[in-house]
Amino acid sequence: MKKIFTTFLSFIIFATAMIAQEKQPVQFAFNAIRANDSVVYISVKAAMEKSLQLFSVKQRNAEDPFISSISFDSAVQPFLRAADTAVEKGAVLQVPDPSAPGNNFRLYADSVRFEYPLHIAQTDSAVIKGRFSWLGKRNDEFPSGEVAFTVQVKAEGATATGAAASESEVAGKSIWQIFLLCFIAGLLAVVTPCVFPLIPVTVSFFLKKSKNRVEGIRNAIWYSLSIILIYTVPTFILVLIFGDDVLYQISTSAVANVLFFVIFLVFAISFFGAFELQLPNSWANKADQRAGKGGLIGIFFMALTLVIVSFSCTGPIVGTLLGQASTGGVSLAPVVGMLGFGAGLALPFSLFAFFPSMLQSLPKSGGWLNSVKVSFGFIELALALKFLSNVDLIYHWRLLDRDVFLVFWIVIFFLLGLYLLGKLKFSHDSDLAYVSVPRLFFAILSFSFAVYILPGLWGAPLRHLSGFIPPDGTQDFNLDELKYQGINNVHAAGGATTVSLAQPPKRLAEKLHVPYGLVAYFTLEEGMAAAKALNKPIMLDFTGHSCANCRKMEKEVWKDPEVLKRMRNNFVLVSLYVDESTDLPLAEQYKNKDGDLMVTEGDRNLDYEITQFGFNAQPLYMFLDPEGKPLSSIKYGYDPDIAGFIAHLDAAKAAFDQSVKK
Repeated sequence: MKKIFTTFLSFIIFATAMIAQEKQPVQFAFNAIRANDSVVYISVKAAMEKSLQLFSVKQRNAEDPFISSISFDSAVQPFLRAADTAVEKGAVLQVPDPSAPGNNFRLYADSVRFEYPLHIAQTDSAVIKGRFSWLGKRNDEFPSGEVAFTVQVKAEGATATGAAASESEVAGKSIWQIFLLCFIAGLLAVVTPCVFPLIPVTVSFFLKKSKNRVEGIRNAIWYSLSIILIYTVPTFILVLIFGDDVLYQISTSAVANVLFFVIFLVFAISFFGAFELQLPNSWANKADQRAGKGGLIGIFFMALTLVIVSFSCTGPIVGTLLGQASTGGVSLAPVVGMLGFGAGLALPFSLFAFFPSMLQSLPKSGGWLNSVKVSFGFIELALALKFLSNVDLIYHWRLLDRDVFLVFWIVIFFLLGLYLLGKLKFSHDSDLAYVSVPRLFFAILSFSFAVYILPGLWGAPLRHLSGFIPPDGTQDFNLDELKYQGINNVHAAGGATTVSLAQPPKRLAEKLHVPYGLVAYFTLEEGMAAAKALNKPIMLDFTGHSCANCRKMEKEVWKDPEVLKRMRNNFVLVSLYVDESTDLPLAEQYKNKDGDLMVTEGDRNLDYEITQFGFNAQPLYMFLDPEGKPLSSIKYGYDPDIAGFIAHLDAAKAAFDQSVKK
């Protein structure tokens, strides 16, 4: 088992390093900041990876080619003044230029903000479009790139809308949700058989070995803080080295999903009692030896010993939480998740140290803890199928279509209910003389869940599970989809002349589908051609087979009749799957700006999302005119607010109508 664990760990490190190579060296955020009633600054914030330095936008002389620069569309020219210069906010580095002795490069490391003044009256509104061309320095290499941007400046002192504000608002909400979810999971991990028996022993040790109660409480608090640090610091280091989206990239990778499936399957079999899965004993023994030295260092190693010996119970929970936290695409979300999990797991140790009399109310360890472990085994088995389903969708194997997947889950949770009632018994289970009230209620929940998902075999929406089960399009018999097909046929019949102006989707249409009878193109080229033929704006839907939030948006927002009406009538939908495994034709394969070969449709779609919009999370909804120019700079991601999405669709349509009039 030690060899298996070592192999798994090595594979995780290798996958992390390979996937992290996709990270772009510079991330940009564009915004408009009003300085007074006549001047607005266009802010360009750049964040660089550790190995890259970004060139200044200010020339050393009139012929200096080593600069980054901005170019505005011709419509912005009336707002520019020849005497105005850009403002740079950051710590500039003076690096010798080997080609020109005595001259220095002007470079920025880590991050910098460039601000460009525009003369726009407070009573006026404007849409500022342009491109920012950047030049970097990495040792002897000079990587470069170009990013298009659109920023809207509103009249009458209204705040300008830009990507940065939208992202921070969504990120803030997601961060707190992730912390709360992981905190609750940490509390649940306390009742696992690997952790629960250690609570009274550990707390009693602190109180009895300390000189007084105050010292005992202090030691218990340090013990709890050590647990939090052990879970948080390694995650932070991983993010610091490979970037704040590395775990997101891993969680959406087909290779990683196969690995997670195998790991969770092994955990489930272990929980069922086939074998005992644990980290190498030498790790726990070394940590335990250091814990015996006493003092704060000794207490820290006591906490490390707890983390190691409880791995077989907490490992699957941690893996699940990291996967869920990472799919949000929010910076440092995995770190915050582990902070919440560590806090939830550590809280009881401090709580019982403050109130030791509560230890008497804890139930005694016994067979019920093993029942908890076996119950986790059923849940791990269900989660393993989720990871396998992601791979099945990416490679179009059609082994785990929605109905097949639901059959497995129905059987799993039905068997879990039987186990909780004592009708199913494993070799290491104790005899169950009677069914306790908690077991009865958990059994009812398990049977109820199995019954709830049963209608899904005939196409019931199962909206609450939209992020976990395969999409509706993988199910051959789906009663719920029939009504949308009927609606779509009516629209097609009523507007046959209009629809015939555009060619139907061809490329990938036999593999990919969108729900509710919507017509979607799966390459930008086909979508642009349809948009020109129909004179409609494009709705770009950056999505993925393994994107849970994409399925939630489809179930919770797209399905609304008003949303569907606008998507069907006002836009040409282009769904770009960033994890699509179909190979590009050889003539279309290319190397991106970092020199990586783009081989698959998914490679190209993700590269387009990153280079054009500076974003790599899904879902992302962007809107273009038929020429490919952005209609809005707002990066609209997962948000279940139907009214907000309708307002955003209407704003994009209004921006298109206004551009047509010009």
